Amino acid sequence: MSINLNQLVQGALSESVLQHVAGRIGCAPESAKRVVSLCGPALIGAMMNRASSLEGARSLFAVVMSPAANALIAEELPHFVVHDDSFKTLVDDGATLDHAVASRDSLDVLAERIGDYAGVTASATRTLAGVVCATLFGLLKRHFSQHDAAASELPALLGHQLPAVRANLTDTFAHALGLGPVGAFIAGVASRLKAVSAHLEHPATQEAAEFPLQPEAAAAGQPAEKENACRKQWWWVALAAALALFAALLGRGCTPAQSDKLAKPEHEAAPAARPDADTVASAAVAAPAKDSAMSLLVDASGVPTLTATVGSEDEKRRLIDTLSAALGADKFHANITVDPDTKPAAWIGEIGALLPLMTVPDAQARIAGSTLDLSGRAADATLGWADKLKAGLGAGWTITANGAQAAAGERDATGDSACAPGIAKKLNLRPVNFGYASNALPRAALASLAESAKSLKNCHSAGKPIKLQIGGFTDSTGDSALNTRLSQKRAQAVRLYLIRHGVPADTLTAEGFGDASPVGDNATAEGRTANRRIEFKEVS
Repeated sequence: MSINLNQLVQGALSESVLQHVAGRIGCAPESAKRVVSLCGPALIGAMMNRASSLEGARSLFAVVMSPAANALIAEELPHFVVHDDSFKTLVDDGATLDHAVASRDSLDVLAERIGDYAGVTASATRTLAGVVCATLFGLLKRHFSQHDAAASELPALLGHQLPAVRANLTDTFAHALGLGPVGAFIAGVASRLKAVSAHLEHPATQEAAEFPLQPEAAAAGQPAEKENACRKQWWWVALAAALALFAALLGRGCTPAQSDKLAKPEHEAAPAARPDADTVASAAVAAPAKDSAMSLLVDASGVPTLTATVGSEDEKRRLIDTLSAALGADKFHANITVDPDTKPAAWIGEIGALLPLMTVPDAQARIAGSTLDLSGRAADATLGWADKLKAGLGAGWTITANGAQAAAGERDATGDSACAPGIAKKLNLRPVNFGYASNALPRAALASLAESAKSLKNCHSAGKPIKLQIGGFTDSTGDSALNTRLSQKRAQAVRLYLIRHGVPADTLTAEGFGDASPVGDNATAEGRTANRRIEFKEVS
């Protein structure tokens, strides 16, 4: 479940996004990019430091999953940076979240140091640091929401960021954040993160003690040699104790095995066979169980978005490199998850056959193992994509498409019944219910939202546009003001999704209503889920 946070931040804060941000804060785009490249690893290092204690990890995870973190920030950044109100909201979100990473004074000093290095004013650097911080929290929230992660997985995930932090964090920036020398910080934080993660995952098997942050002096004053010496000393103590026990058993005139048997009750004398070392080793390298998968969605302008799960970082790099070489690095979006329990993605070698389809507006496809399912315009029988792909992929593939159903669906969508007043009621029959404290679009609702977008787009093409208000709602948990803000983000997430799927922006408005007008009982889990919803309403 590991991700490269620094790489994801760099991808979200693309050149076009930074160009707009640089214009707002008064610096060159190249300088803004340099600041982001320095801020990312420094802030991740501060997160690692905070998560290396039990209380710090719990509080940091709570902030990640709070309404203040925007799980859709990677998709929404291009919109946020071009509108004054949205950019102010983005900056405010960063200011709200950064206190969970380090103290305001430390962040101010960090901004001064990075600003001096990059030739950017401290105030502009501080604003960029807040944007990076908001992006980090949003990316983490999206990742944890998608994987139903618990607090124990935060220290483990941050521990995987050590290579990026080690390569980019300098002593100057580390001291600004109160981390001490980089070498000492790196040497100590990995073990602390591992201990905290283990305790949070299995508290019953760990000591119920804090794992405090180590002061700089202590971290610098305990070299690896001393730690190794302590370990060797305890090893010799353990060996001596084992030899003493062996000698005592010999003195009693019985073998260790006989002694063990005599000491046990009769019903425990023949325990179930334990796995030997070979069995354990075999289990550790068990074959992956899941098929690799990839879904493709091309928007109305012909830009594809790929969402995939592969088994290794190497496969992820191969896929991105292939797409970049064929389409251009900025001509596609990719959300690729690495799961070691996933079988090798053989379809990566066949991705060339899919490249022509990736430029067809409204085309959709999904690969699971060696099965390819086509939908949207890709399933239109008149376009012949099923036959083209069968010829391109060759034997061994199962290709399905429902072109006839797709054509019929288009006729229904452009007919009078689909565009008649009351379409909002039909859209509301496809529920969109969000996760707790989340504004990330639920996966279960994506197919129905795509169908809704198709209906609205076809109505507009038929000269019968439908104007809709998209209302976001929450359950009654938490602060009312925060709930209203969260509900607005939910409504905006749906609006942006529909716009990306071809619905004219001027026909959609987004409104947040907080916990008003509940449709379920907030005293029950089912009722709260029902209340975390979207409602469509026709407007004139």
